[in-house]
This record gives sequence, C-alpha cells and structure tokens, in this order.
Amino acid sequence: MAASNSSFDQTSAAIATETKNVEDFKVHVFSSSDELLEKLHEKWNSVKQQPYPAMYSSIFGGIILDAAMMVIPIDDHMVHRGHGVFDTAIILDGYLYELDVHLNRFLRSASKARVASPFTFSELKSILIQLAAASKMRKGTLRYWLSAGPGDFLLSPAGCLTSAFYAVVIDEDFSQCKEGVKVITSAIPMKSPLFATMKNVNYLPNVLSKMEAEDKGAFASIWVDEEGYIAEGPNVNVAFITSEKELILPSFDKILSGCTAMRLLQLAPKLVEQGRLKSVKTTDITVEDSKKAAEMMYVGSTLPLLPIIMWDEKPIGNGEVGELTMALSDLLWEDMAAGPETQRIPVPYA
Repeated sequence: MAASNSSFDQTSAAIATETKNVEDFKVHVFSSSDELLEKLHEKWNSVKQQPYPAMYSSIFGGIILDAAMMVIPIDDHMVHRGHGVFDTAIILDGYLYELDVHLNRFLRSASKARVASPFTFSELKSILIQLAAASKMRKGTLRYWLSAGPGDFLLSPAGCLTSAFYAVVIDEDFSQCKEGVKVITSAIPMKSPLFATMKNVNYLPNVLSKMEAEDKGAFASIWVDEEGYIAEGPNVNVAFITSEKELILPSFDKILSGCTAMRLLQLAPKLVEQGRLKSVKTTDITVEDSKKAAEMMYVGSTLPLLPIIMWDEKPIGNGEVGELTMALSDLLWEDMAAGPETQRIPVPYA
C-alpha cells in the first residue's frame, strides 16, 4: 500500500510540474498576413533546395512558384474527411510518361468517389503539362488531387460550392532499381475492393503497412486477401516469375490496377517472343505458390521494377536479383526513356 501511495505521489507531482510549465507556455498570435507570410518565407528560405518548384491550385486559379503559398484550405473536405482522390506521373528527360493513362484512372477514381471534376480531361492534361513546364524540372514526379472542395467541417459535401483540383511537381531523383529488397507479409488489414480499386487519399492502412515492414527491417510489405490470395504492396503492385518462367501478376479485381503494371503486361510478351519467358498472365495466386517463385518484384511508377530477394526471412529463388526481373526492368526503363509518342509527352519549356 505504501508503494502504491508513493507511485501516486510521484505521478501527482509530475502533473503539477507539467501544469506549471503549461501555464508559462504562450502561443503566438499572428497580427497580420504580412507577419505570417514573412514567417513562411523564413522557413522556406532556410531550405537548401526547393523540393516543390511549382504547384497548381484551382482555388487560386493558377500556378504558384512561391513555396510559402503552396497551401490547401483547412476546410477542404479532402483534408478533414478524406473525400478526395489522387494520381501521379513522372517527368523523365523532359517528357511526361504515361500521363493519359494515369489521368484516365484519376477520373475513374473520382467517379467512384462521387467527386465531379471542375475541368475536362483535356483541360486537366493541359494544366499538368503547363505546370511541368513552369517547374522547369526535367526529372521528377507529378502528383495531383481532386477534392470535394472547401466549404465547411460537416460530413456531407453538400456545403462545398465546387470541387478543387491541386497539383504539384516534386523534385525527386529516381533511377533503375538493381538491388534486391526484403519484404514481409502484412498484418494490417487491407482495404475492401471498393476502396482498393480507387486511388483515394485514405492511405492510413498503407502507411501502417509500410511502417510495420520498416519496424522489422524490411523495405515494405505484401497484402494477402481474405481468401489467401496475393493482393499488392502498400503503394505498388507485385509480380512473380515461376520456375516454369511464367510472369504472373495478381488479378486486379480487388486491388488497384497499376498503370506501370498494365504497361508491363503489354511489354513483357517481347520476352516471350525471344523465348526467355513462357507466358504472361494475371491470375489468383496463393501465398504458398508465390513463395515458390523463382523471382519476385514490386512494380510501380518510379521503380519501375524493384527486385524482391527475401520474403518473411526466406529467400525468393536463390536469394539474388533475377535475370528475368532485370530484363523486364530494362523493357520498362527503355519505354520510359525512349518509348513511343503515345507514352511520352514532351514538356514545352519556355
């Protein structure tokens, strides 16, 4: 009992000290927008290299080059209700890669999320091309969002006068991945098919799945659905090469149809023609069968393929980066760097 009282006394003393410290803590009140803007510029001026050279906001009605002004309204329903969708594209050597297919998926996601675009497909495409040009970036990533828009803090978007479109160019370096990584099977529940097949901003399961893997010394994780079939990674698709040299990707009916994964399925038959692969297909694949694969890889925009050499502390194949994985990676990288005009749009820099 005495020990218990001692513990209580220590806790009470700690609370009393914390309360006293809080009483001394003062929150600054900005007296004007000029003072606030000065503070924001002070923050961004301390950055050695600007990571976000350009942003577009339909709320402002144009392209912003000042990082201090790259903001989103706090009452935007994408911010406080997660009512929004997004997508990406990459800029490589002054070209936007696969912008059309990403934009088409973007609008499909928006339709599922019941967010109407304030712009047509052609207008969205034009905005993004002009944004890339204004950024002056010849290599980087492009990310864009469609939100129910600002209006209030209620659950329903009925009070939002119009949807909002935001986009930003990110100064991000990437190169062909040639080193293998470790992965784990995620214990975080995956999204239901409705939410997994639309690229929405509700990424908490994805974040927790990634953190779970990092906690265990792995790069990322693999989701398995309730039927025991392989699904996807936290923000990438996954692919396997069997011992019979079959390229297999999990079916897309419960997961996001990755644009890079779809392009891989178009390019991989070249290796079948060369006799290096036996076949290319999408199908349901169990954990047991997938762990018997000769090679395994993540598939995503900036990778474009990332070899996986160990899963749940057990090697995939011989535990080394596979020859066919790199051959597929070469096909995608060549397509990104020098593919047809249907895949690459030149950015009209001034």
